[in-house]
Amino acid sequence: MIHLSSIDISLILLYFAAVLYVGFRSARKTRPSEEDFLLAGRSLTLPIFIMTLVSTWYGGILGVGEFSYRYGISNWVVQGVPYYIFAAVFAIFLAKKIRATNLYSIPDKLELSYDRKTAVLGSILTFVLMTPAPYILMLSLFLQMLFGWSVVLSLVVTALVAVSYLFLGGFRSDVETDVLEFILMFLGFAVIIPYCFNRFGGMEFLTARLPPSHLTWHGGNSVQFIIVWFFIALWTLVDPAFHQRCYAANDGAVARRGILLSIIFWFLFDFMTATAGLYARAALPNLAEPMMAYPLLAESILPPIAKGLFYIGMLATIMSTLNTLAFVSAQTLGRDIVLRVWIRKGDDVESRSAKSGNATRLTQIGLVVTFGLSVLLALAIPSVVQEWYTIGTIAIPGLLVPLMASYFERLKVRTPYAFLSMLLGWLTSIGWFVAKYWKVNAVNYPLGIEPMFPGLGISLLIWGIGKLRYRTESRITS
Repeated sequence: MIHLSSIDISLILLYFAAVLYVGFRSARKTRPSEEDFLLAGRSLTLPIFIMTLVSTWYGGILGVGEFSYRYGISNWVVQGVPYYIFAAVFAIFLAKKIRATNLYSIPDKLELSYDRKTAVLGSILTFVLMTPAPYILMLSLFLQMLFGWSVVLSLVVTALVAVSYLFLGGFRSDVETDVLEFILMFLGFAVIIPYCFNRFGGMEFLTARLPPSHLTWHGGNSVQFIIVWFFIALWTLVDPAFHQRCYAANDGAVARRGILLSIIFWFLFDFMTATAGLYARAALPNLAEPMMAYPLLAESILPPIAKGLFYIGMLATIMSTLNTLAFVSAQTLGRDIVLRVWIRKGDDVESRSAKSGNATRLTQIGLVVTFGLSVLLALAIPSVVQEWYTIGTIAIPGLLVPLMASYFERLKVRTPYAFLSMLLGWLTSIGWFVAKYWKVNAVNYPLGIEPMFPGLGISLLIWGIGKLRYRTESRITS
């Protein structure tokens, strides 16, 4: 299906070697202190901030190709516009507030605003949200397509390349490899677009060969379908990678400006990926596996070297996100869950300090455990899009309301209501999700409503009750 020349194989192997070199070189500069290992000493400048955020937030390249192939420019409306909107909201209203806390993670903020129990629950939801399973699956499938490797060998290579330097270099290795991958992902798609234009022509070719719906904003989908994806884009507001990079920025201004400028780069990259998807649909109209749209388009038009560069761009897009998710998941498991449970209320200052000194080591252990669990999840749910949907549906309704409210004094409620809002929002979305499969051959969710909506509804209801009680108590005491 995919045929690589010796020079293309050499280029791809050179890419992996370059990633390992940059990752291990960064590891030599990393100190074992918690702040340096987890946040690179809070030293991200504006250009570095932009490159690491842009590359991190765009890992699902095979899924993007599938969506573009099926629905045309609607991919831009569904997978692009809502994320631009919520990224702008994040930049304007949250970025400076997050950096000003000088914390390390979302669970840290939940403990500061509420209590440890809420922080532990938030850690669990963060861990679910940030599982690298979809990207481990995607990279493994891609390596199988490129080299014909077995699943086991593909997973082993993924582990060695993606985890080894993170174990030693932490966040600094993640960031510096992201810089390389930012350049390569843009280069890869900048290569294929001119070849498409030269081979097939411009809009006349696309208009003649594409289904009419592919050039409409909705792509033939219902309004409800598009609204659901807009709600899934709320992921941006609770995404730990956004928070992590704000914590690691030089200051709040870098965080805010960095996110706003990143939207421009996402827009440009979306333009290239959407264009490539349209050409794939027009030139290869009967693909049995739409997820293969980009690789098969490359096979049909790219010569050696250009093909190798394009595949490197796709690999870099996946790897940049896989690295970040693996590291954030490791930090969440090791530092935010295990360490937070290990430190007890009754511990004296010396004991707390000694236990806190294990944050780096626990994150390293968490990296190994996270990868193992993610491999199992990838094998259990062998669909990237389904993994995205499942993870977002389950985790976002629990995290969104308590976390967003924690940054605004007027929105806060007492801790028991914050905890219940998180817990019941989460459990409601899970229950709604499972209910679809409770009956054999069930097609729709109960009442035809997506699980995220009742989960968010319950979370907001509990929050509203808590806010009403808080106001009532305040009036009585005053």
